Amino acid sequence: MAASVAAASVPCFAAEKRHRFPIVAFSKPFQSLNHEACADFVTEIGWDGIECPVRPKGQIEPETAADELPALVEALKRRGKTVEIGTTNITSIDTPHAEKVLRALAASGVKRYRMGYWKYSEKLSIEKQHAEIRAQIKDLTAMNAELGLRGGYQNHSGSQYVGAPIWDMHGILAGMDSARVGMIFDIGHATVEGGYSWEIDARLAGSRLTAVYVKDFQWERTAKGWKAQWKPLGEGMVNAKYFKMLKATDYAGPISQHHEYELGSREEMIGAMRADLKVLKGWLA
Repeated sequence: MAASVAAASVPCFAAEKRHRFPIVAFSKPFQSLNHEACADFVTEIGWDGIECPVRPKGQIEPETAADELPALVEALKRRGKTVEIGTTNITSIDTPHAEKVLRALAASGVKRYRMGYWKYSEKLSIEKQHAEIRAQIKDLTAMNAELGLRGGYQNHSGSQYVGAPIWDMHGILAGMDSARVGMIFDIGHATVEGGYSWEIDARLAGSRLTAVYVKDFQWERTAKGWKAQWKPLGEGMVNAKYFKMLKATDYAGPISQHHEYELGSREEMIGAMRADLKVLKGWLA
């Protein structure tokens, strides 16, 4: 992928009017591209920008964030694009390089970031684990306030993930400043966990949305039992009604496309990503 996408000469774009819902892409599938090639690729697909992995083995390594992130932001800016979200592995102020990464995000004008995640231990009560997580998030929230950032916790699906039931984070984040810490609501994972109750989950998360993630899936029987298999948008079980609900709220922030299914060659990847973008725009319309 990196070898096949050349960094073309692209003219500067005037600043574009920001949409209510900037549509961006989680750049993990093409994170090996250099900054210029990444910006060209985003422009070719038609997104407003990216959600950038700033974490170990990500698009930008935490140790180099102070130098690399501004360069990537500038490359995108020349094409009228933005870095809307920084994806991190930060779960506490003691996470290695946490302060360095957060300061780099703030200095680069990236105001939203995704936190790392927690998994439940069977050796401790759920209540005790919630209390420990809450203490870590409170310390992070104080740093967010200092730097003008807003952290967000993404809900994943799975029996061990804290936040798979949205009520987990609703309780953990209760009373915290929603301008500094909130939920990144993933409608794909929420539908896996709550085939019928996703609407309640969406309402619960909606009061403190930092960002919205979108991907699609359907249940398939495998040799190991029923599994949620990721699919292109519109080919699975995610209900487009969610986006009608979202438009009725006061949320005005990024929607990030995630591509968890097999993308194939560069040409196939471009076709799949453009098709997903077209479906998402149709849902928003």
